[in-house]
Amino acid sequence: MNQPISTSPSSLSAASALSQQRKQVVIVGDGVIGKTAALGLAQAGVPVVLLTPKRNRPAAQLEEWDARVYALNQGARDLLSSIKVWDALDASRVAAVEEMVVKGDTTPAAARLSFDAYTARVGALAWIVEDANLHRALDAALQFAPNIERIAGNAVQLTVTDAGAQLQLDSGVTLSAELVVGADGGQSWVRGQCDIGLDYRSYGQRAVVCNFDCEHAHQGVAQQWFTAEQGIVALLPLAGRRVSLVWSAPLALAETLMAGTVQELAEQLAPFAGERLGRLTPLPPETARAFPLTLIKPHAIVAPRVALIGDAAHVVHPMAGHGMNLGFGDAAALIAILGAREGARDCGDARLLRRYARARKEEILLMQLTTDGLARLFENDIEPLRLLRNAGMHLVDRLPGLKQRLMAHALGR
Repeated sequence: MNQPISTSPSSLSAASALSQQRKQVVIVGDGVIGKTAALGLAQAGVPVVLLTPKRNRPAAQLEEWDARVYALNQGARDLLSSIKVWDALDASRVAAVEEMVVKGDTTPAAARLSFDAYTARVGALAWIVEDANLHRALDAALQFAPNIERIAGNAVQLTVTDAGAQLQLDSGVTLSAELVVGADGGQSWVRGQCDIGLDYRSYGQRAVVCNFDCEHAHQGVAQQWFTAEQGIVALLPLAGRRVSLVWSAPLALAETLMAGTVQELAEQLAPFAGERLGRLTPLPPETARAFPLTLIKPHAIVAPRVALIGDAAHVVHPMAGHGMNLGFGDAAALIAILGAREGARDCGDARLLRRYARARKEEILLMQLTTDGLARLFENDIEPLRLLRNAGMHLVDRLPGLKQRLMAHALGR
């Protein structure tokens, strides 16, 4: 087993030794997907270096409710369970989604589309988990995982040859690897080094996120409204009598929402919370956050000696809550393919990378087309489109077979 190596100035001999060692896989990025891939590959017997940027990421704290949450499907849960992370989460802060209700507009004639766990014959449609809860459990697992070295540093150059890849760090250290995995987000440095083209679209929206206490129990129901003027509003169940807001708001509205107090934000949500949730009260620390919404479609998710996962491989609109699930799907596919590789084949072999790209192509494309199509459909409020989208939602709600297929895909089956 490789021993952790310090890259501090006082450890020059260790740094020199590190620069001469050839690693099987170097993962660039310290997000949830990068950490998950590192743990999964190590468990599959693939030694990994996890390269994390030099920045002061605050330790994951769970005293307050994290405004950034994810709706994880069964596929994500299965992967986290397989690497012994799911059971390490603070279960008291994980909420099961038992039903999802989608409404086409806020008008009386709005269509209503619902999915429930009972009809799908599952225990839950998804689980709402805070970003901080995930990071704390992953970091705890990484501390004791064999076959993983964590190195703090910033890569400044990537060189690829037939023999392998080399990452030069700002410390002067050079990492040699069979495969470099870019898990470094939507603005991926690794992807940029590979000269992979991409299609980019700004949605002209920002996702405003905040957490609230609710007057009435949510009963495990996630609600989402598609509107033309106000964007897409989602109220997701948190543990207890709490909900998490994800409001994909047009830029002007987002600026107004962020300029006001969170109490004013709660008042803006009153028409959506309605009688089902009742009065909303901001949860500490009583602050809202906002993130720009874009579509990023790289023309490839692999390059010689490089594989992209997570947001480095795709960024989609958060309306369906499945951006993170796509990333977990990437990690699961890469773990399975590298863990089952033939004898002497190294991790950066072009045939393995082609298998990974094929394995992920259909799911990524389907999610891109679905989320982008819905965003375009509901950003326009002309009457023919309003009638069309409501009629379509009414039709889907009345076709059990189609609803079952949609649920199966959402569950990650």
